[in-house]
Amino acid sequence: MAGRIRQSDVDEVKARTNIADIVGDHVSLKSAGVGSMKGLCPFHDERSPSFHVRPALGYYHCFGCGESGDAYTFLQRMDHVSFTEAVERLAGRLGYELHYEDGGQASDHGNRARLLAANQAASEFFLERLGSPEAEVGRRFLGERGFDAEAARRFGVGFAPKSWDALTNHLKGRGFSTEELTASGLVSQGDRGVYDRFRGRLVWPIRDVTGQTVGFGARRLLDDDKGPKYLNTPETAVYHKAQVLYGLDLAKRDISKSHRVVVVEGYTDVMACHLAGVTTAIATCGTSFGVDHIKVLRRVLGDDSGGGEVVFTFDGDAAGQQAAMRAFGEEQRFAAQTFVAVAPDGLDPCDLRLAKGDAAVRTLVESRTPLFEFVLRHTIERYDLETVEGRVGALRAAAPVIAEIRDPALRPGYTRELARMLGVELGEATRAVRQAGSQGRGGGSSPRSEAASSRTVAGERTSGQGDATAADAATRPFSIADLPNDPATRLERDALQAMLQYPDEVGIDLLRHAVDCRFTNPSLSVVRDGVASVLAAGAEAVRVDLVVDEVPQPFAGVVRQLAVAPIPQRGNAELSVYLRGVVGALVDRELLRQKSELLGRLQRTDRSDTETYAALQRGLVELERERRDLRGD
Repeated sequence: MAGRIRQSDVDEVKARTNIADIVGDHVSLKSAGVGSMKGLCPFHDERSPSFHVRPALGYYHCFGCGESGDAYTFLQRMDHVSFTEAVERLAGRLGYELHYEDGGQASDHGNRARLLAANQAASEFFLERLGSPEAEVGRRFLGERGFDAEAARRFGVGFAPKSWDALTNHLKGRGFSTEELTASGLVSQGDRGVYDRFRGRLVWPIRDVTGQTVGFGARRLLDDDKGPKYLNTPETAVYHKAQVLYGLDLAKRDISKSHRVVVVEGYTDVMACHLAGVTTAIATCGTSFGVDHIKVLRRVLGDDSGGGEVVFTFDGDAAGQQAAMRAFGEEQRFAAQTFVAVAPDGLDPCDLRLAKGDAAVRTLVESRTPLFEFVLRHTIERYDLETVEGRVGALRAAAPVIAEIRDPALRPGYTRELARMLGVELGEATRAVRQAGSQGRGGGSSPRSEAASSRTVAGERTSGQGDATAADAATRPFSIADLPNDPATRLERDALQAMLQYPDEVGIDLLRHAVDCRFTNPSLSVVRDGVASVLAAGAEAVRVDLVVDEVPQPFAGVVRQLAVAPIPQRGNAELSVYLRGVVGALVDRELLRQKSELLGRLQRTDRSDTETYAALQRGLVELERERRDLRGD
């Protein structure tokens, strides 16, 4: 049984972990000022980034949905692991040895951890078996497609022997139970008991964005194999095909850097693209490209400015054209521009590389066509333009495509192109596009809405992501962005940000003065009280987690928001001056208030009471001295 991890180890692992690295496995982060980073929230859909990370403090907060926490919280929410598993995972990443109370051991039997371990062990087994004599058929398959042994190792391609229970027995010998192997999808249950799911097949490990093997895709090789051409891991606690993208673990950094992703249709296409130099290629795993895939890609792309590119490659056959239409149905979920790349002779990237070399694959991607233009041409091709009826039908079908182009500057040019392609008057085409646009806004049908209609029936939202509605605004959590914008509240907010984010730069003396200041905003005054309580308890530093523990629970989110909200953009050289300046201004305001009170008392004091009068004057002199010292006069 796992024991409790020593608190000192929990604190040490957290202190050594850069939360930006952990979050960065899932979200493309950009600078949001000195010491602050931001990206698209992984916990809700949004078009503009409201998810902020403060690496120096080890905290994140989303100003859109209110999610916040540290590296442990992030892993618990993203990967659905327990707190103990989150600590153990980060400790393993650091190579840090944990110690357990009451003689306990690591929780290596945690469900998710065990499934991942079983998948990793299976991946190593398949990889080793690719070199066996039995796997000659698999090596020949790879060789015929231009992949050598080094390419197979790079992508972890392995071979599942044609055996009833070779993998089962191997993994049981490694300490995995039948229940764990069944839960991982590596074995299936039949009348004769459990048996290997993958037999006599070439196997690709499917990894999540962090590089952990969550499942497998297996390609049929043998004539007597009556199963499907491709067999994937079934849905498990760690494998969800609608959310996993093959090759994303290898491509994510280049996707984030280049703001381009190339979506291909198969495992060998991903391999071919990467080997040809298109290192941003990914593929779905046994399912069509859908909404959940888009959510994952938008976070990795940093898809908030519209400057990115999503390039779909499809086969030139009817199935490929249908796939393009499905992609068009979801196209507006991206802020990035969408394109389609189809080789002139209809070859997929793997066959294209084999026939014409690496350069041809790169040229295919670079010669991409805007997705709406591809859909426009595909729509027109369905009509006989030699007849009046065909031309009218094509105009009615194609006009909504142009009306839905997001960049309005492109619509006139494509309207002229449509008129030319159909042989109709420009005015007629313009009226059709205008009418289609008004019908679209009024709820009329279009190629995009028709392509997405089945998803709408299933209850999925097909409108833009993350755009707050009135209902959203009424139910969203409190945000410091909702604080009053008067100078007094702004000063209190900015001073608390400085105190929470850079307490060492502010200095202990100034901190102690600041927590004695009166606040006008009730919520911010609670946070100030939390900081004061931490200081009074003799803590060595004003740590955010200590302040969170001190304030009432409803105010914990306010503390976390203040801890991650960007400090006004300043260079490192100016940062210290700003921090001490804004906290000093808060203290100066308090001294001014005290001065005003003393002046009032002085005016009300009878001069004959010389002792009281003199004490008040001395107090005023002392306040002025403090103010001069504070300002450096």
